[in-house]
Amino acid sequence: MTSIAHRIAALFRIKANQALDKAEDPREVLDYSYAQQQEMLQKVRRGVADVATSRKRIDLQISQLRQSSGKLEGQAQQALAAGREDLAREALSRRTAVASQLTGLQTQQATLQAEEEKLTLASQRLQAKVDTFRTSKETIKARYTAAEAQTRITEAVTGIGEEMGDVGLAMQRAEDKTEQLQARAGALDELLASGALEDATLPAGRDDIQAELERVTAGQDVDEELARMKARLPASATAPAVEGKSPEQGPPGQEATS
Repeated sequence: MTSIAHRIAALFRIKANQALDKAEDPREVLDYSYAQQQEMLQKVRRGVADVATSRKRIDLQISQLRQSSGKLEGQAQQALAAGREDLAREALSRRTAVASQLTGLQTQQATLQAEEEKLTLASQRLQAKVDTFRTSKETIKARYTAAEAQTRITEAVTGIGEEMGDVGLAMQRAEDKTEQLQARAGALDELLASGALEDATLPAGRDDIQAELERVTAGQDVDEELARMKARLPASATAPAVEGKSPEQGPPGQEATS
């Protein structure tokens, strides 16, 4: 059962791949891949912007802490000048805490600076790859479109395309049907001439004997008409000419007068 299930699954994948390959348009796949790369590039750019924003906030905090440190140092000096050593000690204590915070922020600043430079370089490299892919994509799409057009033209000229193949089959069926009808018409004409079939357009009750009688009657009518036409001709036109004599010569023994 496991072997059969594997074979069925493999067959299903083969059929699915064949259907997918037939329906897949490489130009659409290339455009989709380019869109995915563009989206990835946008994410990297947003990451660079986020890191830069965080670094900028730390820069502001470092600037504020430095100002606070300078202020506390000034206050300590003023307190010593006023004879308030306790206030000077408190100011210096606070300045030490600020310095500790400043050290931590500077470490974060350096880390974010390195991360920002790393992401910026990755963004530039990815941008170069996307630009290269876009050029290759347009070239491949143009070649595919040209090859597709050439293939369709060749299929149309040779008649091996699906559409032209259907047209060719339709023409062949039309020719076959025409020849079949012509053969049937010829056979029916022969059967009518031989008397095997009756002409349905003739009056009812006609048969082969009647047809033969009408043919004989028609022949007699022609003979009678020919006899009447001969009777109307002049006698000289119907009399046979005597061999060796012209129509101007008289009876034998009689000479022609001058």
